[in-house]
Amino acid sequence: MATATFELAVVAPFRLDLTVWALRRRAHNAVDAWDGTTYRRVAELRGRPALLEVHERRGLRPPVLVASVRRHRGTPGDAEVVAARRLLTRVLGLDADPGGLADLARRDRRLAGLAERFAGLRPPRFASVFEAVVNAVACQQLSLDVGVHLLNRLARRFGPRVVSAAAPPGFPGPGRLAAVDPTELRALGFSRAKAATVVSLARRAASGEVDLEGLALLDDETARSLLVSVPGLGRWSAEYVLLRGLGRHHVLPGDDVGARNGLCRRFGLAPDAGYAEVADLVDAWWPLAGLVYFHLLLDGLAAAGHVDAGARTAPAHRPADQGQRVDGGAEHGGVRS
Repeated sequence: MATATFELAVVAPFRLDLTVWALRRRAHNAVDAWDGTTYRRVAELRGRPALLEVHERRGLRPPVLVASVRRHRGTPGDAEVVAARRLLTRVLGLDADPGGLADLARRDRRLAGLAERFAGLRPPRFASVFEAVVNAVACQQLSLDVGVHLLNRLARRFGPRVVSAAAPPGFPGPGRLAAVDPTELRALGFSRAKAATVVSLARRAASGEVDLEGLALLDDETARSLLVSVPGLGRWSAEYVLLRGLGRHHVLPGDDVGARNGLCRRFGLAPDAGYAEVADLVDAWWPLAGLVYFHLLLDGLAAAGHVDAGARTAPAHRPADQGQRVDGGAEHGGVRS
């Protein structure tokens, strides 16, 4: 394969392993591949699929990420490298404040344990707002384990491909799903309502009727209102997209079951607490409550043995991943949305 290689400078502290785990959420995530040292993802750059690979060059301070763009035919040009750099910066949260939660922990010592244990984590984002919305739809009313299985099937069936043994399936964009019949998603395990939501939104986005990336220009309330106006999306989905799709780090999805479990365990939130009680608790963490959310997610993954907070790498696969539920962290599916 033809390859173009470049470096991404990163401000310390930074840990690629923790950041990738916060992005992929489960070990059976096929789209965001991780083998313990290298992150891989297939993306369409300037209309052509390419394999992106990233690893951390060890022993350097500040840390340096070595990235590559690989295509089956033709060496990637400068424009593709620029697009890859932009996408990886977004996906790996490289433009976020590296000391955000540590600064917050100096104001609230209850956060010190999480900040110290997962120092180097950056808040990741999905590669597009469309991908964030589809992830939210897939995980509504289900465990995250099942939702990720649905997303894997969607990517394997409709996503872009690169001819390489190391390449994972890419996530399909609106153009690829616009021509799909909802019954094809039903065959993958999506409910009738979820299939209709995904295909309808893909068609509206592909036609230009809906500008999902344009939500970045809107304030929270306007963006939230537009999201919940889409049939099949509710409050949890909208807040999930604000955080994971738009990078609004002050948002902690208050209806997230996993986040509530983590807040109960670590911060004394009542087990029967509702949305208002969650909002009251996390209000003290504004404008970085979303960073707490990602740290709670890693806390749950560490409890399940997927993440070793004291090591530079973590196991890529565990035999028990199929159908396993990881309690206690954020992103434990979602409530009815």
